[in-house]
Amino acid sequence: MFMSELTIQFGLLVRKYRKERNMSQEQLALLCNMDRSYLGRIERGEVNLTLEKIYELAKSLDVNVKDLLPE
Repeated sequence: MFMSELTIQFGLLVRKYRKERNMSQEQLALLCNMDRSYLGRIERGEVNLTLEKIYELAKSLDVNVKDLLPE
Protein backbone atom coordinates (compact mmCIF):
# COMPACT_ATOMS: atom_id res chain seq x y z
CA MET A 1 0.00 0.00 0.00
CA PHE A 2 1.32 3.42 -0.97
CA MET A 3 1.70 5.89 1.88
CA SER A 4 2.38 9.51 1.08
CA GLU A 5 4.75 11.54 3.18
CA LEU A 6 1.85 13.85 4.03
CA THR A 7 -0.34 11.10 5.50
CA ILE A 8 2.63 9.66 7.39
CA GLN A 9 3.50 13.04 8.93
CA PHE A 10 -0.16 13.66 9.79
CA GLY A 11 -0.35 10.31 11.54
CA LEU A 12 2.79 10.99 13.52
CA LEU A 13 1.33 14.29 14.72
CA VAL A 14 -1.91 12.60 15.78
CA ARG A 15 0.11 10.01 17.72
CA LYS A 16 2.29 12.73 19.29
CA TYR A 17 -0.69 14.73 20.60
CA ARG A 18 -2.51 11.58 21.71
CA LYS A 19 0.48 10.42 23.75
CA GLU A 20 1.05 13.91 25.20
CA ARG A 21 -2.48 13.65 26.57
CA ASN A 22 -1.86 10.15 27.93
CA MET A 23 -4.68 8.78 25.81
CA SER A 24 -4.86 5.27 24.44
CA GLN A 25 -5.84 4.65 20.84
CA GLU A 26 -9.05 3.16 22.20
CA GLN A 27 -9.90 6.32 24.17
CA LEU A 28 -9.27 8.63 21.21
CA ALA A 29 -11.13 6.34 18.82
CA LEU A 30 -14.18 6.36 21.12
CA LEU A 31 -14.15 10.17 21.27
CA CYS A 32 -14.00 10.30 17.47
CA ASN A 33 -16.62 7.59 16.90
CA MET A 34 -14.20 5.40 14.96
CA ASP A 35 -12.73 1.95 15.32
CA ARG A 36 -9.43 1.64 17.18
CA SER A 37 -7.88 -0.24 14.25
CA TYR A 38 -8.85 2.63 11.93
CA LEU A 39 -7.11 5.08 14.25
CA GLY A 40 -4.04 2.85 14.16
CA ARG A 41 -4.09 3.03 10.37
CA ILE A 42 -4.33 6.83 10.59
CA GLU A 43 -1.32 6.99 12.91
CA ARG A 44 0.67 4.78 10.51
CA GLY A 45 -0.18 7.05 7.57
CA GLU A 46 -2.26 4.44 5.77
CA VAL A 47 -5.46 6.50 5.55
CA ASN A 48 -6.34 9.59 3.54
CA LEU A 49 -8.84 11.34 5.81
CA THR A 50 -11.80 13.56 5.11
CA LEU A 51 -11.83 17.10 6.47
CA GLU A 52 -14.60 16.07 8.84
CA LYS A 53 -12.42 13.37 10.43
CA ILE A 54 -9.47 15.75 10.68
CA TYR A 55 -11.62 18.29 12.52
CA GLU A 56 -13.04 15.56 14.76
CA LEU A 57 -9.53 14.40 15.68
CA ALA A 58 -8.41 17.97 16.38
CA LYS A 59 -11.42 18.61 18.61
CA SER A 60 -10.93 15.34 20.50
CA LEU A 61 -7.23 16.09 21.00
CA ASP A 62 -8.01 19.72 21.98
CA VAL A 63 -5.68 21.16 19.34
CA ASN A 64 -6.16 23.48 16.39
CA VAL A 65 -6.61 21.75 13.07
CA LYS A 66 -3.49 23.49 11.79
CA ASP A 67 -1.48 21.77 14.53
CA LEU A 68 -2.22 18.40 12.90
CA LEU A 69 -1.19 19.52 9.43
CA PRO A 70 2.47 19.01 8.50
CA GLU A 71 4.36 22.02 7.17
